[in-house]
Amino acid sequence: MNRQFIRLLSKNQIYLLFLWVIFLCQGTCLFSQIAERPLYLNPQQPVEKRVRDLISRLSVEEKAILLDHNAPDLERLNIKSDKWNQCLHGVVWTRPTTMFPIPTAMGATWDPVLVNKVSTVISDEARAIYNGWHTDPNFEGEKKGLIYRAPVINISRNPYWGRINEIYSEDPFLCGRLGVAYIKGLQGNDPKYLKLVSTLKHFAVNNVEKERQKLSATVSERMLFEYWLPHFRDCIVEGQAQSVMASYNAINGVPDNMNKYLLTDILKKQWGFEGFVVSDLGGVKSMVQGHEAGKMTFEDAVAQSLIAGCDFSDAEFRQYIPKAVQMGILPMERLDDAVYRVMRDRFRLGEFDPFEMVPYSKISFSEVCSPEHRELSLQVAQKSIVLLKNKDKILPLDKNKIKTIAIIGPHADIFTAGGYSGKAINPITPLQGIKNRAATGTEILYAAGGEISPGRPSDAPFNRDEELKKAIEIAKKADVVILYVGTTLSIESEGRDRTTLALPGNQEELVEAVRAVNPKTIVVEMNAGPLAISWIKENVPAIVEAWWVGEEGGNAIADVLFGNINPGGKMPLTVYESDKQVPPQDEYDITKGFTYMYINGNPLFPFGHGLSYTEFKYSDMVISSKEINADGQITISVNVKNIGSREGDEVVQLYIHDIECSVKRPAKELRGFERISLKPGETKTVTITVPGGKLSFYDEKSHHFIVEPGAYDVFVGSSSEDIRIKGKFDVKN
Repeated sequence: MNRQFIRLLSKNQIYLLFLWVIFLCQGTCLFSQIAERPLYLNPQQPVEKRVRDLISRLSVEEKAILLDHNAPDLERLNIKSDKWNQCLHGVVWTRPTTMFPIPTAMGATWDPVLVNKVSTVISDEARAIYNGWHTDPNFEGEKKGLIYRAPVINISRNPYWGRINEIYSEDPFLCGRLGVAYIKGLQGNDPKYLKLVSTLKHFAVNNVEKERQKLSATVSERMLFEYWLPHFRDCIVEGQAQSVMASYNAINGVPDNMNKYLLTDILKKQWGFEGFVVSDLGGVKSMVQGHEAGKMTFEDAVAQSLIAGCDFSDAEFRQYIPKAVQMGILPMERLDDAVYRVMRDRFRLGEFDPFEMVPYSKISFSEVCSPEHRELSLQVAQKSIVLLKNKDKILPLDKNKIKTIAIIGPHADIFTAGGYSGKAINPITPLQGIKNRAATGTEILYAAGGEISPGRPSDAPFNRDEELKKAIEIAKKADVVILYVGTTLSIESEGRDRTTLALPGNQEELVEAVRAVNPKTIVVEMNAGPLAISWIKENVPAIVEAWWVGEEGGNAIADVLFGNINPGGKMPLTVYESDKQVPPQDEYDITKGFTYMYINGNPLFPFGHGLSYTEFKYSDMVISSKEINADGQITISVNVKNIGSREGDEVVQLYIHDIECSVKRPAKELRGFERISLKPGETKTVTITVPGGKLSFYDEKSHHFIVEPGAYDVFVGSSSEDIRIKGKFDVKN
């Protein structure tokens, strides 16, 4: 550049030229820095290449560390241990987070859109906590990563199962639709980054707690594919869940944690699962000390688990992988595949990228326990409540005509969160909810009256006879009695199956005594698994199923009782009439009398049941074709009109029945549903499409699902028993 050229430039032009030269120098330095960084830390490179590059830099011992979910940090490469977390119906944390109703209550909403909103909020709060401790050096509270162990999509074939509060339904189709919705909200919709990693629990055939680390479920190939796996497939193939937990139990003698047919042949090969399989806590130990006690070393258990398809586990992986490789019983190729699967998801979570590059890094800590999130918890609770019985339309209560209300029952003034729950801020008990919603000046009397389970702390003695007398006395004085009964985690929870479907403690005695002195008694059930309450159904005018309904549960129940909300929930499980109706707990063939599909006799309350304060009329069914091919589809539409005087929700349910089949098939099988809201006089057309594949059953000869030609019934209605309109179509050869 000569002096004559410089003289021709203005001062501004010289200044801009100077800045341009500096920019070129800085850009060269930046490109040089990026080039010098390891490939795995370069966010511009494909994730697959980055993960492979990281693996190439690891020793066997370091690979083993990355496959222990609770390992120490890998300091050489500054990789933190994820430590995982839970978020079944709210983030589990050392400080409060928004607590939603239990999953069974979410199942009772029959509303995938609502469930997706819930999991979106949960993932917002999880990311907000993660962002908080990454940006604030003084951040208080537990610091965990972004792998979350939810949802639980096992199904309640066994009504005694202690973990029913963690699941959605007894029906694979309903469970699949809600599971997919939950996963999508949890993992987010960014094309590059995962919001969280969703871990499906527990794979598979898991719904007995007694000796769960030793038991083996005897399951036919048909039942496995037809009942125990379809919802898992939905959540993997459609929901794209990135993690699956292998359950403690064995299937046909093979522990799930080392079941290659389950974890590799079905999950990874048939379904194309690209994520990672994690053992349940102590999964390897359960084989050495449980299923294979005395027959297997830890080195063998670790090697066989990995070879079968388990990718991620406990301290045993970290301790025994190096020796298993050294012994030649664990191929390096399989070890690298496991590391790849786990770390690929951690890369997709953005852990190895600049923090600000990840769109979810902008979620503020103010999201945690925000008023909007609490309002959503209230809405879910309101939509989950099921009106089981309402004789002579005793409900809703006109609070302006009631002077005295007796609130009775051991559940009236306690809060039951449910399993895998976080901490709730000021949870609303049923008693407090009535106080919040009752008319000003209403006299509210209270007595526990009975107990759910015997045994109280010495400083809180409980005299059953005295408490029962108190309940009877206030019931006599009241215009109406609201009686809250049910179960708690002391009755049904992880590690504890129920032994009976009857109300525990002296609650049935309490209901009978109160009903004898006040016929205007309303029973509110607060439980998870079904309760056989035949006497109550026959003798009490109104019954409400309220579940364990989260931090706003007391307000939601009161809203339904007083008519602020018209109940629209539907039962996601069958309520059996008695224990005698239930097949043995170790019978895994549901055709022997389990669920609405094969129940022996009539249920106390059927699957899909739920009343309303208004009425709905079904009409004008249209079936798209009288005949379809096995690989085609059928579309059914029906008009639903609100013919009552209140706005309300209805869940339109579509069931299919194969009229003549070569194997035993369900009397009805859910194949579509939609929750709709209708104003008085309003009509909506509900249209549901059923693919031909949903008409199939699993054929053990061909090892495939097949659709047999012939006639099929279509049932559309308000429950599995309350069918309002019917039709037929044929499947041709």
